[in-house]
Amino acid sequence: MIKRFLTIVLTLCAVVCVAADIECVGTATQVVDGKDTTFVFKDEIALRSSIGAVDWYTADGALYASNVEEIYPDEGCYRAAGHAFCVQLYKDIDSLAFTVEPTCESTLLHVTGDLDSRARTYSLSYNMLAWNTEAWVDSAATQEGKLTKTIMMPALYGPTPIRLCYDTEIRAKLGLDSACVEVELPLEEVKAVKHELTSLATTRGEENEKSNERNRPTSQELIVGSEYSGPLEVAFYSNPTPAATYYKWSIYKSTELIVNRFDPDIRYTFTVPGSYRVVCSVNNVHCTSDSTEVTVAVAESYLAVPNVFTPNGDGKNDEFRVAYRSLREFHCWVYNRWGKLVYEWSDPAKGWDGTINGRPAAEGAYFYVIRALGTDADKNAGYTMKAVYNKKKQNADESMIGIYQMSGDINLLRGKK
Repeated sequence: MIKRFLTIVLTLCAVVCVAADIECVGTATQVVDGKDTTFVFKDEIALRSSIGAVDWYTADGALYASNVEEIYPDEGCYRAAGHAFCVQLYKDIDSLAFTVEPTCESTLLHVTGDLDSRARTYSLSYNMLAWNTEAWVDSAATQEGKLTKTIMMPALYGPTPIRLCYDTEIRAKLGLDSACVEVELPLEEVKAVKHELTSLATTRGEENEKSNERNRPTSQELIVGSEYSGPLEVAFYSNPTPAATYYKWSIYKSTELIVNRFDPDIRYTFTVPGSYRVVCSVNNVHCTSDSTEVTVAVAESYLAVPNVFTPNGDGKNDEFRVAYRSLREFHCWVYNRWGKLVYEWSDPAKGWDGTINGRPAAEGAYFYVIRALGTDADKNAGYTMKAVYNKKKQNADESMIGIYQMSGDINLLRGKK
């Protein structure tokens, strides 16, 4: 944000001015701009040769003074003892003022006043909006360079006072007070906009609860680029700068546009597996921000069933739970060896704790039946058979994507803690 347009070296005179041969007499300062040297005097221009009497010439080669040690020249450029330089009296700028012209890409300051050919510098101080991971905050910024009638600054995204000071170092060297003017840029004149896209994923279960669901975000922040279990509900926030008035969200599945929305923040539930691009831009009647995007990958469905669990209170494998991801429908029935239903549940994140009517169930083999649909199953998909105990009547065909019709034995073993 900070640009330096000019390299300037200042030296207080009545010390050495140039190459130890020419000295300033009185209060003055030396300004070096590239290869050009200018001596700026506060009251009277006076130069002395430190090597004794020399010839002094004007810039066009005319002899100005012959064989003298000290001169009191007019403003202009001279040469002596093999060195070229210019001299001038310092002059304030009459009626210094500036106006601000905000644009989408930059901010222009139009400076007015008695700007002459003297070596002039400026310094600016203002506020820039900076993103601190949670909000836009004011951040102090500065800029300096060579004073011209038009000064280019970075684009400003919020209201700020702009303070312009000129010849700060020169004036300090000459013992003069600082010279500054200030203009306020109000919000209604700000044109540039930008935003910072953030997202929050909806998590399941209590905080720190171990989950048997695979690829579900464990925190509220969406980690872009990883695969997640669906359905995955995500809130997206544009976090615009103050001048934004219009918003556009586009969600693509691969290259296909599936939704457009026009609110500052949106929520979307990803159900079908695949890779998605969420693109955001903000604008007003003057400017449009660069688009930003995140990628959300939703995994294909998955369902795996253990063959044993040990409800002995040791915190390990204490429940009969399935491992899963991206399920939109689930139901499990558990039967004892005589075909009696002892437990059932329909939330795949939960399971059977090995009790029947609040009492520990006997150790041994039990029979389960599971019916589940993945988010990648056809929306009209259904089961081919009802859930019944008789294993011979179960349809074991799992060839249809996202359709799970499973049955088998689950062994309850208590063992020791």
